[in-house]
Amino acid sequence: MIIIPEHEIAGLVSPADCLVAVEDVFASMANKSAYNFPVVREAIGHAGALYGFKSGFDRDRLVLGLKSGGFWPNNTQHGLSNHQSTVFLFDADTGRCRAAVGGNLLTAMRTAAASAISIKYLARPKSKVIGVIGAGHQSAFQLRAALDQRPFEKIVAWNIDPTMLVRLEEVAKERDLPFESVGLDQLGQQADVIITITSSFKPILKASQVRPGTHIACMGTDTKGKQEVEAELVAVATVFADDITQAATIGEAQHAVEQRLILPADITEIGAVIRGDHFGRTDAEEITLFDGTGLGLQDLAVASAAVERAILTGVAIEVEF
Repeated sequence: MIIIPEHEIAGLVSPADCLVAVEDVFASMANKSAYNFPVVREAIGHAGALYGFKSGFDRDRLVLGLKSGGFWPNNTQHGLSNHQSTVFLFDADTGRCRAAVGGNLLTAMRTAAASAISIKYLARPKSKVIGVIGAGHQSAFQLRAALDQRPFEKIVAWNIDPTMLVRLEEVAKERDLPFESVGLDQLGQQADVIITITSSFKPILKASQVRPGTHIACMGTDTKGKQEVEAELVAVATVFADDITQAATIGEAQHAVEQRLILPADITEIGAVIRGDHFGRTDAEEITLFDGTGLGLQDLAVASAAVERAILTGVAIEVEF
């Protein structure tokens, strides 16, 4: 079995590698050659943690496995990231465990790649202002990946604790772009693209705050009960998702579906747009919304790329198992 420690991931896969891997996964899902298994995600009643499994199988690439982990809100007190996970890859022919791969950075990068892909295919080509709601660890990954997709000229951001916005301001300085901390009304008035990346269980962004033509990437809702935007905003948008079933049950769309404002049939897989089976955005005034729930297949694809690169570069640790 191959072991890839967490500290090796940054040297093995780049954000560009993640973008390619995740885009290929979305296309394979739309082609029905790859599929995710039902997600298990539960509050364990200890340390405030949410723990679960995401898994799947890609028949074309024979990538089989799971990611195990979750969210420990008190980890910063221990000098650790709140998100902790490990990816396990299995030989599709024999079922033997092929690799164990550190999943923390990998998860952050593949999540950012997913929203960036939605911007690539759904945001208006001349989008100039990007808005970010949330300033946790994941937010900087989101912003960096998004800035590669359009010629953005300004960054606006909101967070419940404004002092945390320094994380996003540092990204703005890296890219030599102006940055402004704003209220939610101002953010919606200015932004052509909005990324929401919080752990909220109540809506933050309202339909009345979003102007026509905006693209929204909702990336924080991946559990029953979580919610970042009003159900009414989901209802007025054209909704795309990484996975329709997950979006309707644990994603941002769950509340609009529960209230019968939309049906699961109203949601389109982003892979259909990538494959050219769906137009994506149809006009400049349309509000598009990407519901990014996070897929096991994304983790497996990036972990598999890391393993192959580790073998080639000689950093893979091989053990008898």
